[in-house]
Amino acid sequence: MNVIKRLSMRMIWGILYVIGALCVFVILLNIVTHPSNDRIWNIDQWRLPSVRIDGDQVTIHDIRNFRYASTTSYTVDYYDKIFDLNDLQKVWYVVEPFSGIPGSAHTFLSFEFSNDQFVSISVEIRKEQGESFHPIKGLFNQYEIMYVIADEQDVIKLRSNYRKDEVYLYPIATSPEKARSLFIDMVTRANELREQPEFYNTLTNTCTTNIVAHVNKVSPRKLPFFDLSMIFPEYSDGLAYELGLIDTDLSFEQAREKYHINERAMQYADDPNFSRKIRE
Repeated sequence: MNVIKRLSMRMIWGILYVIGALCVFVILLNIVTHPSNDRIWNIDQWRLPSVRIDGDQVTIHDIRNFRYASTTSYTVDYYDKIFDLNDLQKVWYVVEPFSGIPGSAHTFLSFEFSNDQFVSISVEIRKEQGESFHPIKGLFNQYEIMYVIADEQDVIKLRSNYRKDEVYLYPIATSPEKARSLFIDMVTRANELREQPEFYNTLTNTCTTNIVAHVNKVSPRKLPFFDLSMIFPEYSDGLAYELGLIDTDLSFEQAREKYHINERAMQYADDPNFSRKIRE
């Protein structure tokens, strides 16, 4: 029994030593490495959007609107657009589980304005040319973070039609005032990252944790930050459903089926009313 106790204590001290060493390493890493917007970026993440807010008018420059032939072949296109905050009608939550990696997913928000105007805001790593994502590297200041502001025919169709990932598009239950505050908060942070770049972190500064931070800023303590759904965002729609954030009277299983948009995205890929069609 004493031998078992000694082995258990050694194991505990060993774990504590590893944790302590990692903490020291991360602290030193933060001292010697600094995020930058001045690197040779991938073409699809070369431009950072900029935003000007003038009362109810929000002007967004460089909304990405690429036209894809494949995930690596595309026509580069951006446009500028003015949105009237009085026209903001609805917020949508997008979940894209990653194939073959249980629990992992990309999440982002899309905002619906009157007259079938839609714009998406997606928090992503900003990849340098030749760089690929790995969650372990994401713990150690290897990627900057950016807010991609894009047309839905870009960010949704890229995922459903070309990456062939499953995509779920959920309507969010919220008030017009909170939707407005959420939109302003997100585009403001996109602007801030132009001047003050940040590192992505697999645990604390991701697509999902940033959405949580924005939502909690608008509705304090609405979403738990320390929840397994933040680490495994594939299941974040389940948490949103449990918290009453998805605007539906259906069961969760029925809602997942209804708001799974891949078939419609393929059917209406070239339809000028793509955003409306995938919601029908």
